[in-house]
Amino acid sequence: QVQLVESGGGLVQAGGSLRLSCAASGRTFSVYAMGWFRQAPGKEREFVAAIRRNGGDTYYADSVKGRFTISGDNAKKTVYLQMNSLKPEDTAVYYCAQKVNYGVGFGPTEYNYWGQGTQVTVSS
Repeated sequence: QVQLVESGGGLVQAGGSLRLSCAASGRTFSVYAMGWFRQAPGKEREFVAAIRRNGGDTYYADSVKGRFTISGDNAKKTVYLQMNSLKPEDTAVYYCAQKVNYGVGFGPTEYNYWGQGTQVTVSS
């Protein structure tokens, strides 16, 4: 079993920054990729960023490219999402997810384990 715990969310003004963390525990040796998703009220959960465990290739949604950076520390079993130049439309619950099968996924159903989420609110 795998446990993912997110932290770092909060309230920030537009243009500000936040760094989210996702700490993994349990059976983490079979991880292929880690991802961040977000879900705003009344909207579907959407892909934000992903990182392949071996090699560290990164992938981003167009809406966050150039503003968000995903990174990982394998020794600490932690994945980060640095969010800069935040906009009100970035307001959502942010979820960390883990994928164990081959390939970097961009849809929520491709990921096997999920954290409980952390709220990010960007005020205008």
